[in-house]
Amino acid sequence: MPRRGRSSSRVDRKELERDRRQYMKDLFSRLGFLLPTPLSKQSLPELLDQATTHVKQLGQRVEMLKQKKQLLEGSGTDDQITGIRDHMMGGAWSPVLTVSDLGSMLEVCVKSGSNKKFMLHQVIQVLVEEAAQVVALSYSNVGDRIFYTINAEAVSPRIGIETSRVRERLNELML
Repeated sequence: MPRRGRSSSRVDRKELERDRRQYMKDLFSRLGFLLPTPLSKQSLPELLDQATTHVKQLGQRVEMLKQKKQLLEGSGTDDQITGIRDHMMGGAWSPVLTVSDLGSMLEVCVKSGSNKKFMLHQVIQVLVEEAAQVVALSYSNVGDRIFYTINAEAVSPRIGIETSRVRERLNELML
């Protein structure tokens, strides 16, 4: 009889451990779905690293929004208000890039602070090097921000434009 008790407790422990592992697997799966860019077949350390980074970014965003709220409500010190206003009005804005594939056309939109050293000719040079011909370019100033829109078409419609490569090269310029 004592052997049966041990065998039974061994089976119970195995079942408990299997259930625990399944529960942890389900939790990690749910965590992966909560992240903004879930990676397929990522390892547990990668998942936890990505989740940690995301939580830190959310914390920074909460702090920025709290400061913005203080500014909008009119509370806060003059130094805080000036810093937030500079940040919101372009003092600390880095260029923001979007690249849209429109078939044989490509649309590049860049938002930049007016005090940032943004070199439009470098963007055009990348497009030309990637076999795209600029057909239209427009810009507008709104406060301390400048918005550029560049439309380009493939030099050779049969070859086309490799949008991902253009996006990658332009993102390198924005750093």
